[in-house]
Amino acid sequence: MKIEHKIYLSNAVHILLIVLIGMFALQNLNEILTKFRFTVIAEGLNANFLEMRLAEKNYFLYGDNEALSNIKIRIDQTRETLLQVRPDIIRAVGAQKYTTLQDQLYAYAQLVDSSSKASHRDGAVQQKLREAGQSLKTFSENITALESDRIGAIIVRSKNILLYSFWAVVLFAFLFSNLIVRNIGQSLRKVVDLTRTISTGNYRKIEENPSNDEIGAVINAINAMAEELHKREKEIVQSKRLASIGVLVAGVAHELNNPLNNISMLAQTYAEVYDRLSKEDRITFMERVDEEVERLRVIIHNLLDYAKPKEQHLAKATTNQVIQKILALVQNMLDVSNIRIKLILADDLPDIYIDEHQIQQVLVNMATNAIQAMGKGGELRIASRYLPDHDEIEIEIGDNGKGIAPEFLDHIFDPFFTTKEESGTGLGLWVSYGIIKNHQGNIRVASQVGVGTTFIITLPSCKKLKRCTDGEA
Repeated sequence: MKIEHKIYLSNAVHILLIVLIGMFALQNLNEILTKFRFTVIAEGLNANFLEMRLAEKNYFLYGDNEALSNIKIRIDQTRETLLQVRPDIIRAVGAQKYTTLQDQLYAYAQLVDSSSKASHRDGAVQQKLREAGQSLKTFSENITALESDRIGAIIVRSKNILLYSFWAVVLFAFLFSNLIVRNIGQSLRKVVDLTRTISTGNYRKIEENPSNDEIGAVINAINAMAEELHKREKEIVQSKRLASIGVLVAGVAHELNNPLNNISMLAQTYAEVYDRLSKEDRITFMERVDEEVERLRVIIHNLLDYAKPKEQHLAKATTNQVIQKILALVQNMLDVSNIRIKLILADDLPDIYIDEHQIQQVLVNMATNAIQAMGKGGELRIASRYLPDHDEIEIEIGDNGKGIAPEFLDHIFDPFFTTKEESGTGLGLWVSYGIIKNHQGNIRVASQVGVGTTFIITLPSCKKLKRCTDGEA
């Protein structure tokens, strides 16, 4: 069900509950009004019955025949009232009590007629008249009091039911809203996790069947996007691989061509002047040939190191300890070049899972490049920090040397690219880049000519890699 339909359903249920509560309240209100009208009528009847009893008392005490006439008038008024409000009384107290009231009023009227027609006072008739009048008044007062109590009971019951209904609606709204929010929240968390994963270059999909709502449509769209991005990335990687092969081949050809040319020239010269050379000169020629061969060997060795990297020996390590170890390796270079060292190492860094020798190789290469860029004097900055948002460790190596021109920054990790002219092979940063990538890390550079260069290395923590658990080396 779509989120829109869920919201509509929730609103419909809420409206239905409110309508039911309103209908119940209206029904109780009508019942209260009916009984209230009866109590008003009953108060009028009770007033008439009271006037009848007073007139009856005057008749018995003073023999006032006018009192009987007043009683008859009151009886006629009461009968007329009962006929006029008959539906209201029946709705309030029922037809049986209405009939009982009429019968008692009729009996009382008969006794009044008998008393007025009698030539002398009959004690038995008078006693019956008293009893009938008292019974009529008591019955009317009782049903009036009973209906007043019922009105109170209806009000209390209505209040309780409305209160319970209110909290029931609130509870239902909370539970239903919580259900919708939880379902939407779970789906949104999946989308967020997926997009974060995609942003790191892992184009996995949400494999479980998505729901048939808007979130499900978003998940399907992101899955399709991830698949398309993965396909495009393969195409880009392939094109970059082909471009890298071209650069590599050109670099290898260039690097190998120089020593080969030198060997060829030495061989030709050696053949031409062999007869005129002394033994020492011949040895010198061979030493120069050997130097060029060694140069070829170094180039090929470096290429093989990158093309067939050594097997990683991964283990838990402490970032700051690794930094301290490489400082010991370059300390002599720092002293000779009169370069200061500035360390900004964060405390309590999470452990990392690395091949320590390979990471030391990268850091030594970075530090060596920085020292060579500064020449004599300067400051080498090395910092470490924790990035909690990405659960990564960041190592920063910076110098205040001559810097790198902006047009070269995009190429410094390319094989055989160097800014050191004849003193560099252009393979150090290329190899370092490969080592960091093999550790699921990243390396980037920021530089400004005349200000200096900073290399920033990020490595995932043990927790992010889900390694370095208790008992794991």
